[in-house]
Amino acid sequence: MTEDTPEKKPGKGGAKAAPETREERLRAALRANLARRKAQARGRAADVAETESGRGGQENE
Repeated sequence: MTEDTPEKKPGKGGAKAAPETREERLRAALRANLARRKAQARGRAADVAETESGRGGQENE
């Protein structure tokens, strides 16, 4: 009766919607990392385009 299994310990587990296996957690982490890197790349590309268009306007004045 006092025997606790890893699944029944308080504080462990969490939401059932979370990935359960190591492989699923790694896949989710890779997807999140890829999305973050793509967002960074889009932001950098927008900064470069903005800087280039800003320089062109200043040089012509």
